[in-house]
Amino acid sequence: MVNTHFSTKIPDEMSGWRLDKALAELFPDYSRARLQKWIKDGFVLVNAMPLRGKDKVQGGEDIEIIAQAEEEVTWEGQDLPILKILYEDDDIIVVDKEAGVVVHPGAGNPDSTLVNALLNHAPELVQLPRAGIIHRIDKDTSGILVVARSLPAHTSLVAQLQAREFKREYQAIVNGMMISGGTVDAPMDRHPIHRTRMAVVERGKPAVTHYRVIRRFRLHTLIRASLETGRTHQIRVHLAHAHYPLVGDPVYGGRLHLPPACTEDLQVALRQFKRQALHAERLGFIHPTQKEYMEWQVPIPADMQQLLKLLATDQQLFEAKKQ
Repeated sequence: MVNTHFSTKIPDEMSGWRLDKALAELFPDYSRARLQKWIKDGFVLVNAMPLRGKDKVQGGEDIEIIAQAEEEVTWEGQDLPILKILYEDDDIIVVDKEAGVVVHPGAGNPDSTLVNALLNHAPELVQLPRAGIIHRIDKDTSGILVVARSLPAHTSLVAQLQAREFKREYQAIVNGMMISGGTVDAPMDRHPIHRTRMAVVERGKPAVTHYRVIRRFRLHTLIRASLETGRTHQIRVHLAHAHYPLVGDPVYGGRLHLPPACTEDLQVALRQFKRQALHAERLGFIHPTQKEYMEWQVPIPADMQQLLKLLATDQQLFEAKKQ
């Protein structure tokens, strides 16, 4: 077991909340049951005093958690050829995840995930919440993730993420020709009927996505999107809400968009692109112990590059015909 010691303040907007509910919101990488046990065992101090989980907070209280963190996961390490490390030291591991790789085990994916590969590479991750995973990207999204390798690093990175201090930029190919960039500021939560999907809902959690145009094609646009918040499926849902769904998105993508009289190669490529055309291109944050800003960038994968090449050729042929 390892020591857990971190502190924070209760935001004013949580005034009137139960203590256990507030902590669950502030520390989403710990289970509510774990937090309630820490409260019950006296490991959580509110203004230097222990409280009950059902006690209400007013906002502004100092929270200190001093506890023992048992092993959080029972997942096992596996020697898998999916672990592409961009950078590592004693505190963090930065990886480039391929499309099709699941981040951690779950229903339908009991093993052979990125976490299984990470545990084989760094067995000490078993002592951390979610094996050190700070943020996730969907199975069929490619790109950069950071993994904490120690509890202090985990605490620092989670705090930066909650304070919206991570720099996270994505490239995406969307259906429709965007005139200009913009921002989608629309709250999100589970779809009220289809519970495996996310949706823009009036009483959802705040969610903000910024986007700008990189290149326009006849019926598609290459964009760069950046996140202020990190809700599940946020870019996919927000761009569909803005009527520019991602190419290939099996859940939120809508109907197929084929440019009139386009080449057969492009038709085949668009019909066979069965994942959301989304890539986590850039990630930046303050290193937990070095206290310096660090940033990584990886190019878009081959399948997206090939689709962009075909879209560009189609655009050139169309413009040549107009001359």
